[in-house]
Amino acid sequence: MKPSPVFAVVGHPNKGKSSVVATLSQNDAIAIALEPGTTRAHQAYPLSVDGRTLYTLVDTPGFQRPRRVLQWLKAHSLSASDHPDTVRAFVLQHQGDDRYIDECELLAPIIEGAGIIYVVDGSVPYSAEHEAEMTILRWSGRPSLALINSIGADDYSDTWQSALGQFFQVVRKFDAVRAPFEQHLSLLRAFGQLEPDWEQPLQQATQLLSEQRSQRRRQAASVMARALEDLMSYQEKRTLTLDQVAGTSDATLAETLRDRWYKRQRQREQTLRVDIEHLYQHQRIRRQEAELQWASQHDLFSEDTRKHWAVSKRYLATAGFGAGAVGGAGIDAMTLGSSLGAGALVGGLLGAAGSYFYGDRLLLPALNIGPLKDGLKAATFGPVQDSQFGYVVLGRAVDHWWHINHRNHAGRDLLELEPADHHWLERLDKNARREIQKAFDRCRKQGALSPAQKQNFAQAIEQAMSVYDDWRLNRD
Repeated sequence: MKPSPVFAVVGHPNKGKSSVVATLSQNDAIAIALEPGTTRAHQAYPLSVDGRTLYTLVDTPGFQRPRRVLQWLKAHSLSASDHPDTVRAFVLQHQGDDRYIDECELLAPIIEGAGIIYVVDGSVPYSAEHEAEMTILRWSGRPSLALINSIGADDYSDTWQSALGQFFQVVRKFDAVRAPFEQHLSLLRAFGQLEPDWEQPLQQATQLLSEQRSQRRRQAASVMARALEDLMSYQEKRTLTLDQVAGTSDATLAETLRDRWYKRQRQREQTLRVDIEHLYQHQRIRRQEAELQWASQHDLFSEDTRKHWAVSKRYLATAGFGAGAVGGAGIDAMTLGSSLGAGALVGGLLGAAGSYFYGDRLLLPALNIGPLKDGLKAATFGPVQDSQFGYVVLGRAVDHWWHINHRNHAGRDLLELEPADHHWLERLDKNARREIQKAFDRCRKQGALSPAQKQNFAQAIEQAMSVYDDWRLNRD
């Protein structure tokens, strides 16, 4: 079996090389910094799917003395036919030479057979330094393409396009932070056209990466379905002795269990988010999100969250049930179905903190104290009393997934999860709506779904993800 293709990503210091490597290798652990010299030695980053390496990106230091290197090459070359050997001779002769340590590091993988991805910053002017770099790369004789990755506000891309076209067979604009997935595949196809031995493996790579993307969407839908089943059915429980029952008022017990229930539900949503991020190999994302506390507008239980993600009365009707089917004596009907309903968080004491979220419009999950048995009593708080809570969690989960699905691994900015309009769900077909609603009702009433119900639930959520994806892309 032939080895998988290797691409050396080279260029001037601090012009986006590491960002290109991070995105194309799906690795957000690669250091990306504004200071030149972050990368001091070449380092390989393979991209694998199901244990199979599709290709390898090599991050390299930037050129430091390209004109001096080119001067040496010209002085030691007799004709164009010996250019690749001359480049190899330069690396072998100057290994360990502090003057050319960066050039030797970046040229080493190239003389070993790597293809070249030359990265330039289209926001800075073209210079003689760049021309020397490109000439050195052309001397290597390796297949190569150039990427214009504009970092600053100025635009010299037209000049770059003309200059690069004289040295490289393929020249593309490529924003490593924002380039859509299809552009990643397009680069692989372009390289396959430059090197016959790579055409077939890179065709297979694009196919496998496309299949991986579809598989991740299905897996994300299953992860969401499991989390929603858990969140909708969860009860906070406590077993009390007779002495504890006598010494604890129902109000105190309700407040304790309620606080635990809230905390656990918040933590479960955070676990869901981390699971989705890891599924897409995002290990180090920082979110632009206030801590999930009672006073946060982005909190799972905040009034702001309810307004953005709870579905309408009309939607509930088309999902196969009316206001009478929503628990809680018609509170949803009184609020036109826009609240978390007669019991997303119903019952018991609202307290000072709870009143911040929903005031007196909603009934929190009730406190239930079972009968005395063997000297013990069991107290429970939960589960949620209607389905609106599920729609809030679903909306937030799908929105988070969308940001992760479209986020490149070069991104280092904070992930902003501002609430979006919930009307996207109105585009979901009726069968999927009913499957989601039935799953919510079964979870809160029965506590668990059968394997077939889990599968139907996940498939309906996947349809919702597709609807949201289309809605966001057309809106943005």
